[in-house]
Amino acid sequence: MNKDIQPQLYEVNVHCTCGNEFVTRSTRKEIKVTLCSNCHPFYTGAQKFVDTAGRIEKFEKKYQKGKNNR
Repeated sequence: MNKDIQPQLYEVNVHCTCGNEFVTRSTRKEIKVTLCSNCHPFYTGAQKFVDTAGRIEKFEKKYQKGKNNR
């Protein structure tokens, strides 16, 4: 391998918003995530709405607006 074109890998701690931390390798020096295997609904079996941009409220407003007109 040509060392001049390969990105440098770092061992980094990944921090999740649930408080979980784990070590992996990445080209970034720090990683922060909102979901991990400890808190993701697919792995936990618990349903949880993750709404970072207010999409659920936008959908509900739009749906209620159309429902009232009928």
